[in-house]
Amino acid sequence: MKECNSCGKCCIKYSNGQLSAEYEELEFWDEHRPDIFSYTKNGKIWVDPTTGKPLELCPFLKKNETSDNVKANAKQVSYSCDIYFDRPDDCRLYPSTLDEMINDDCEMIEKKDLQHPEQAKKRLELIMSDSWRQ
Repeated sequence: MKECNSCGKCCIKYSNGQLSAEYEELEFWDEHRPDIFSYTKNGKIWVDPTTGKPLELCPFLKKNETSDNVKANAKQVSYSCDIYFDRPDDCRLYPSTLDEMINDDCEMIEKKDLQHPEQAKKRLELIMSDSWRQ
């Protein structure tokens, strides 16, 4: 299993009303991160502050493009999170299982992980140990 390469697949897939936040997270954002809290409504997250409608993508997901010197005019795309340290637990705890990663076509998975799922599970636990620890 590879480290996350910031492909953004999980952030994109779980946008558009697919994520939630705990009451404690909403309370924290309300008090300390009004910029985040403004994108919540009635316990839902990533809602347009003006219209109240769910946003297609997380407003804090940023697309980063860099030139690839190997291929002429080719761009490498990655994504970053502008609220990484204050992101919701749904984001912090992803990925949680190998099956979830397979279903989501996660780019962290390598061929050997599918052949040796128990080893892959241990590697995932190691990679995610900081995020899963609360």
